[in-house]
Amino acid sequence: MTRREALDRVHKVFWDVFDDDSIRLNDSTTAKDVEDWDSLAHMNLIVAIEEAFGMRFTMGEVTGMKNVGEMLTILEKRARR
Repeated sequence: MTRREALDRVHKVFWDVFDDDSIRLNDSTTAKDVEDWDSLAHMNLIVAIEEAFGMRFTMGEVTGMKNVGEMLTILEKRARR
């Protein structure tokens, strides 16, 4: 999976979780950039991403993600396994 493919899939998850298809993501996107992205929404987002990609993040990965780019990097690495 390419980074672009991962980003396209992540976009769809964000649009579904936040019910907003106007969200535009890039590597530096953080919770501050998305309306309603609070701690509860973050957990819902993590679960939805895990389901969409058929994998589970480790606790260290979840707490270490500071932006969408870091999430994409993890997803890319996992796809190579």
